[in-house]
Amino acid sequence: MENNTTYHIPVLFKESVDALQINPEGTYVDVTFGGGGHSREIFSRLNEQGRLIVFDQDPDTKKNAWEAPNFYFVPANFSFLKNHLRLLGVTKIDGLLADLGVSSHQFDEAGRGFTIREDAALDMRMNQNAELYAFKVVNEYDEAALTSIFKNYGELNNARLLAREIILKRTEKPIQSTGELMAVLNRFAPKFKDHKFFAQVFQAIRIEVNQELEVLKNLLVQATDLLAPNGRLVVISYHSLEDRLVKNFMKRGSFEGEVKKDFFGNVLKPLTEVVRHPIVPNEEEIQRNTRARSAKLRIAEKNVG
Repeated sequence: MENNTTYHIPVLFKESVDALQINPEGTYVDVTFGGGGHSREIFSRLNEQGRLIVFDQDPDTKKNAWEAPNFYFVPANFSFLKNHLRLLGVTKIDGLLADLGVSSHQFDEAGRGFTIREDAALDMRMNQNAELYAFKVVNEYDEAALTSIFKNYGELNNARLLAREIILKRTEKPIQSTGELMAVLNRFAPKFKDHKFFAQVFQAIRIEVNQELEVLKNLLVQATDLLAPNGRLVVISYHSLEDRLVKNFMKRGSFEGEVKKDFFGNVLKPLTEVVRHPIVPNEEEIQRNTRARSAKLRIAEKNVG
């Protein structure tokens, strides 16, 4: 089993797998299988009694799987984690790894519409069978919805202006491709910072298409319920919106960052952070894989009792 680095280069590879503190006889889940890099390393640390279950909604990833009696590939979104594990007879796990965001393969395959480097159809679906795709967002959402997406998911200050420009241009003809969308918004791109601007625009649309933040919330809640006492939750995020949710949930048990208490004043906090500050890639890894530069690794452990 060799890592398919042509599909995806694993980020914070050793740090994330080590963080799971793998018990050779334990049950582990990798909810973002991709090229299988992290999964292969996890699997190599298990014995015949150990189990690895991996999830990926992208059909392209199935070719990176392998056959083994204690390896299970689930071709689905990790939002349905509990249901799929229940079908496999799994109610408790010893660790879960999530490497969020878009894989190298998805970025590099121009036809998927994730990259700003090449003109492609407005797609951006991680699951190619999903009904919502970028064309619908750009050409059918009203001004309020587009403004909300650009403001909340892209963190763009001129969100309303961008929404109005898109609506104005699409009345003339539909905006069909990523290149056409960039041309429509080009006059708003700051000089010398156009790459970052368009990356934020694409991020906003992509998050909406794939409902990434809601799916992440579902994952964190379900993972916490599934983890056995002292089980590990390991999450790699790539932008502030994801990282904020992960940080708040691990630190305080809520997505808003508020500490919740029961009737007796006891703090309702299912996890304890293993590291107070996120682990980030070193300069060597960033030079080797520029997509690692924004990665943040957070680790938490399920509380006992």
